[in-house]
Amino acid sequence: MSKLQIYSCGAFNESYIKNLTLFTTGFGRISLCCGLLFLAVLPFLCCPYVLFLLNTAGIYAMAAVGLNFLTGSTGQISLGQGASFGIGAYTTAILVSKLELSFFLAIPAAGTLTVLFAIGFCIPAARLRFIYLAFITLAGQLIFDHLIKWMPLTGGQEGLIINESSFLGLDLNDDRIVYYIVFLCLVAFTWMAVNLTRTSYGRAFSALRINPRATEALGISVVKFRMLSIAMSSFYTGLAGGLFTLHMLAITPELFNLWLSIEFIAMIIIGGLGSISGSIMGACFIVILNEFLIFLTDIATKNDLLIDPALTNLALREFSLGIIIVLFILFQPKGLYGIWHNIILYFRRWPFS
Repeated sequence: MSKLQIYSCGAFNESYIKNLTLFTTGFGRISLCCGLLFLAVLPFLCCPYVLFLLNTAGIYAMAAVGLNFLTGSTGQISLGQGASFGIGAYTTAILVSKLELSFFLAIPAAGTLTVLFAIGFCIPAARLRFIYLAFITLAGQLIFDHLIKWMPLTGGQEGLIINESSFLGLDLNDDRIVYYIVFLCLVAFTWMAVNLTRTSYGRAFSALRINPRATEALGISVVKFRMLSIAMSSFYTGLAGGLFTLHMLAITPELFNLWLSIEFIAMIIIGGLGSISGSIMGACFIVILNEFLIFLTDIATKNDLLIDPALTNLALREFSLGIIIVLFILFQPKGLYGIWHNIILYFRRWPFS
């Protein structure tokens, strides 16, 4: 175990292994432990409304981390992440409500089934990239949008309601129980994702994003790693969809439309492409933004400033998200993570920065 000590300002990494170290100082480890401890006691400090938003943000963050494998790490564009999220949610709902499986078994099964659907659908695009994969995933999203409305198994337009409200004997009607389940899953799978980026697989993903031809010239199978990134992204998103069913206990088709896929892309752009912690920041930002826009719409409605509140709220969300994405791309390409990283570098180099 490393000792706590004061480090000189600047970066003095002398090897590649040191550069891959997650925590270069003891302060980083202590900060992580304090942060996890704060998150552990947070449900007892906030109201039910805030707790509901925290659960939603945690689930979206897990899906955004999955999308980060595909778009941030390998440079592939996916417009069907909402469909993967919906497949995981509906699979969990069907297994629990109709086959009477427990959530403990249904959620991993949902992640696995989402991977099978994604791989089967994206095999034709395995040798393609950029706009072609985007079109394939967009087609999958549109097919999913209509398919779940027509199939009796999914409940059609009315969706599905989960009567089972327990997880390993725990009452899911208590948002604190749901929070701890989401919290543990997010921490565990985020830790796995962070460590994966430090392995040869993570370096292969980065090389694939930078230059696919050079990557193939080095003997790395481009098709293999593209399919692997699709599988990992789908698994994370499918698990997040299963947790969403556990969180809501009722799902309808309009929750998993194309707009959700666009929001997932916005999360990783605003948070910072290629950054796992940025994906979590972006998910929290989008959840807060949506609630803030609903708050503004409610104020405008009470003052008779809107003709159709429902339509105006949707248009306001689209307008605001578009403006924010453009501003981040133009002025802060590294997203919220870039801002946080610059702050850290400032204090690391102080007083010479």
